[in-house]
Amino acid sequence: MQNIIQSAMQEGIELRRQCLQTLPDKLAQAADMLVACLNNNGKVLVCGNGGSAADAQHFAAELVNRFEINRPGMAAVALTHDASVITSIANDFSFAQVFSRQVEALGRPGDILLAISTSGTSENVSAAADAARDIGMKTIALTGKDGGTLGARPSVDMHLNIPHTSTARIQEMHITCLHILCSLVDETMFGGQS
Repeated sequence: MQNIIQSAMQEGIELRRQCLQTLPDKLAQAADMLVACLNNNGKVLVCGNGGSAADAQHFAAELVNRFEINRPGMAAVALTHDASVITSIANDFSFAQVFSRQVEALGRPGDILLAISTSGTSENVSAAADAARDIGMKTIALTGKDGGTLGARPSVDMHLNIPHTSTARIQEMHITCLHILCSLVDETMFGGQS
């Protein structure tokens, strides 16, 4: 048991050190994109599968309600929470369209899609990015491994990649990145004051 604990902790520490070298500028740019969208009365649509679906809902909740300071709510919608919408799209069309159909319905030019995929190969997340581009939205992709097809897509405007093979370690860094984005948005828009 101690070996498993030590290994998980050490991998997490090493990955954070690596990301500290590669992600700060991209995180700042992604935060600038979010701030510009929100300041212009836009909204953030967030999607992902499995653990990334939970991260999508977590991030939307931090924007709509609060992160670390009390401030006005910001417009964000997780495309992962409405079982009736998701199952009707999957049934009538395909699971590959469960997010893109929602982007088509809810997205507007100037909005942002935050597309989360630990593998970078989620077909439904990539389809959402393409739908967002067609509408005139920007897309921030949060991926793992080598970024997969999502990270290489021309419909992705900002790619934040966690270059690791372990889904668990990738997801741990994803939530760290999402929390950093929340902090940067709060600081930029509200001065970080509670």
